[in-house]
Amino acid sequence: EPFVADEYIERLAWRTPGGGSRGGEAFDPKRLLEEFVNHIQELQVMDERIQRKVEKLEQQCQKEAKEFAKKVQELQKSNQVAFQHFQELDEHISYVATKVCHLGDQLEGVNTPRQRAVEAQKLMKYFNEFLDGELKSDVFTNSEKIKEAADIIQKLHLIAQELPFDSLMGFCSYLLSSPGKYHDLECQLIQEFTSAQRRGEISRMREVAAVLLHFKGYSHCVDVYIKQCQEGAFLRNDVFEDAAILCQRVNKQVGEVFSNPETVLAKLIQNIFEVKLQTYVKDQLEEHRKSDAEQYLKNLYDLYTRTTNLSSKLMEFNLGTDKQTFLSKLIKAIFISYLENYIEVEIGYLKSRSAMILQRYYDSKNHQKRSIGTGGIQDLKERIRQRTNLPLGPSIDTHGETFLSQEVVVNLLQETKQAFERCHRVS
Repeated sequence: EPFVADEYIERLAWRTPGGGSRGGEAFDPKRLLEEFVNHIQELQVMDERIQRKVEKLEQQCQKEAKEFAKKVQELQKSNQVAFQHFQELDEHISYVATKVCHLGDQLEGVNTPRQRAVEAQKLMKYFNEFLDGELKSDVFTNSEKIKEAADIIQKLHLIAQELPFDSLMGFCSYLLSSPGKYHDLECQLIQEFTSAQRRGEISRMREVAAVLLHFKGYSHCVDVYIKQCQEGAFLRNDVFEDAAILCQRVNKQVGEVFSNPETVLAKLIQNIFEVKLQTYVKDQLEEHRKSDAEQYLKNLYDLYTRTTNLSSKLMEFNLGTDKQTFLSKLIKAIFISYLENYIEVEIGYLKSRSAMILQRYYDSKNHQKRSIGTGGIQDLKERIRQRTNLPLGPSIDTHGETFLSQEVVVNLLQETKQAFERCHRVS
């Protein structure tokens, strides 16, 4: 709280005997003056004591400030020295790094030809084994070194293809070709990939696929993968949902196995469309194509809709550059034979369906519809007779009915609407 002198004096006078009128005592100014003088002396002593303490603290602060300033100067000098040492060390490191890079280039220039010579010597050794017809190296006899053997066989095969067949080395081209070691090793790799896929060993599949990438049988490896992916995938009645689930699962896995996942996934989708979906669509449509036009059109609309919906789901995956055109071609290949005459079938069904609805209505009214050729003249005669009472032949008694039915109109509009919906979707 802030110090108020008046309140302080009032409290001091109140506490001093004779300073007030408490207890009926008389006011004693001398005693109050004496109390004030004594209190002032105490305050002066206290002020001197506090002042000495303040001066002492100020001196101590000044002393510490000088000491800290001195330490800061020393630290600045030390920092400058350290920075100079850092610059010198950095220059020295750069110099050493330059020397090391130069030395590394020199060593590489010497070591690279040496490594190539060693590798060429090994390849010549393996060539010699093929010429002798007896493979003794551990890399060919040890099944666990199939990756190293594949690399060697691939290199030998490429070299042998560049040699004339009538030369001494040309004989190796025959030894490395099917049904030689090249083909045998290729089959072993594909079998290893198949086994790894059945065991679910993604890392092993990726390793074998990377080796087969440089072999002619790489496409066969992809075919095996696609075939095994579909085993047990189409067990339910909904082939479209099964296909979507399968592609979703393979999309997550194919990137971990193959170096070209978009090509493999596109090939899987193409196989599903050309085999599974095309067979399913054919079975569903051919059953009613000639016998039941209504069911045929309903099935065609449903199958085409579900196929395009599946295509929309597959658009989320990476299938290459122009996946829209790719999927459109697959859909067209499935339905092209059914879309060629779709309009004729739709129009014919709509006409027959409309005629059946009208005929059913006329039958319920016991009415015989007149032919179109004479109906107009008869109607004209009937109108003239009703207006003029002229004898123009026998009259037609309709009992006042106009043969207009809301139910018939609704049915005809409904059939036409369904036909338009199918036409909009399919054509």
